[in-house]
Amino acid sequence: MLLMQFPLLSRSGLLKKLIAESTDEDVSSCVLQLHDIPGGAKTFELIIKFCYNVKLEITSLNVVSLRCAAEYLQMTENYGEDNLIGHTETFLNEVYSNWSDSIKALETCEEVQTFAEDLHIVSRCIDSLAMKACSDPNMFNWSEVGHNCAQNEAEHVGDNWWYYDVSLLSLPLYKRLILAIESKGMKSETVAASLIYYLRRFLPLMNRQSSFKDTNHATIPTTSEADQRGLLEEIVELIPNKRGVTSSKHLLRLLRTAMILHASPSCRENLEKRVGSQLDQASLVDLLIPNMGYSVETLYDIDCIQRILEHFMSIYQPASVAASPCITEIGTLIAGADTLTPMTMVANLIDGYLSEVASDANLNLSKFQALAAAIPDYARPLDDGIYHAIDVYLK
Repeated sequence: MLLMQFPLLSRSGLLKKLIAESTDEDVSSCVLQLHDIPGGAKTFELIIKFCYNVKLEITSLNVVSLRCAAEYLQMTENYGEDNLIGHTETFLNEVYSNWSDSIKALETCEEVQTFAEDLHIVSRCIDSLAMKACSDPNMFNWSEVGHNCAQNEAEHVGDNWWYYDVSLLSLPLYKRLILAIESKGMKSETVAASLIYYLRRFLPLMNRQSSFKDTNHATIPTTSEADQRGLLEEIVELIPNKRGVTSSKHLLRLLRTAMILHASPSCRENLEKRVGSQLDQASLVDLLIPNMGYSVETLYDIDCIQRILEHFMSIYQPASVAASPCITEIGTLIAGADTLTPMTMVANLIDGYLSEVASDANLNLSKFQALAAAIPDYARPLDDGIYHAIDVYLK
C-alpha cells in the first residue's frame, strides 16, 4: 500500500485517517492542517525525526509534549512496533522516579495542559513529587535531586530541602502539589514554611520587611499589584490554621503586606485572627504596623491591634472571668495557671505598645483607653507598664 512507503504516515493513526478521508486523488500533494497539535511545530519536527529513525533525544523538558503529541497523532503499537507512545511512556516512568526531572516535566505540562491532564501526567508528577517530599531526604541520590539540594549534599539536610524547587512552579501547579504533600502527612509547620517561602519569591514586599538575604531566594520580576494581591490571598487560604505553625512575625508581615496591597477584607480578617490566636508570641516591633488607611489619623494602625487583641481575649479570657465584677488577687487566676502566662505576656506587650504609640499627637483618648482597658487587671501583676504609657500620653 502506498501509505506504508511514508514512515510518518505509517506510524500515525490520525494521519492515516485524514489521508484516507481526503478527496484529493494525488495523495502526494495532500495538505493537512495540524494547527492544534500539542507542542506545535517544534514538537512535530521531533516526531518526524523519530519516524525517519533520526536520533531523537528525549528529555524531561520535551517528553511531555512528545507524549501528548503522540496521543494526538494516535502513534500506538497498532501503527508500528515500538511506537512513540510506548517510547515516551517508558521515559516518563523514569522521570517519575527522579525528583529533578519530575519538576522539569511538571513545569512543561502547562504548555499542553489539556492533554497532560487527560493522560494523567500532571497527577502522576505531583504524586511522585509529594511522596518524595514526605520521604527521608537522606535516602535520595542527590545527583538526581534539584541543583539547590545537590550543592549542599554534604551538609545536614532538613525538612526544607524541597522548598526552592517547588517554588519554581506556577501558582496553580504549586497549590496542587502543596495540597498533595499535606494530604500525605507532611507536618503543618513544614507546609506553612514552604508557603511563606513561595510568597517571598513572588512578593518583593515580603522581603523589604525583613533582613532576608538568601541568594537562592531572589524574587522574580515584579508582577502587577492585582496579581500580587491575588497570590497573597490564595496562599493565605492555604496556610494551616493551627496555632504556632507559622510564627507571629511572619503572620504580622503577611498582614502588613495584605494592607499595602489592599487585600480583601476576608484575607486581612483571617490574618488578624491568626495573629490574635498567638498574640503572646508576638514582639513589640512587629506590632508597630503603619496606618495605611485612606483617612490616616494616627501614625500606627491602632484599630488593627485592637481587633487582634479582642480576638486573643475571646480565646484566653473565660466568660466567667470577663463578666465577674470581682477579680481575685494576683496569682490566683480563676482560669488556672496555664492561662496566666500568655495573658500576662500580652498585657506586657500591649503596655509596651501603648508606650510606643502614646506620643502620637493624633491618638485620641478614647482609643488609648479602649486598648488599655481591654487588658483585665489580673493580667497585670505590676502596673509599671501601663503607668509609663499613661505618663507618655499625658506629656
